[in-house]
Amino acid sequence: MLEIRPNCELCNCDLPANAANAMICSYECTYCADCAHGVLENVCPTCGGGFQPRPIRPARTWRKGLGLGAHPASEKRVHTKFSTEEIAAHVVRIRDIAPEDR
Repeated sequence: MLEIRPNCELCNCDLPANAANAMICSYECTYCADCAHGVLENVCPTCGGGFQPRPIRPARTWRKGLGLGAHPASEKRVHTKFSTEEIAAHVVRIRDIAPEDR
């Protein structure tokens, strides 16, 4: 089950559970769409994978035991451990390789 992290790991903007602009990689690194596309150019600074829109966990409990009430979003803010320079070098190195070929 996804953690649903509460913030962009780069610019630290809020990304609540219902944020339509939240992007994740396969390791759940979480970025806003502006950072994922504009700064990171679809390259996760951690794993090198691409990004997909983060699914929205329903706020309403449509089925017993499911939804945000049963499985709340994380409140722990996460920040990338890489410097701006490290991220830029990583992006330049692999941005022209399609995510499925990385």
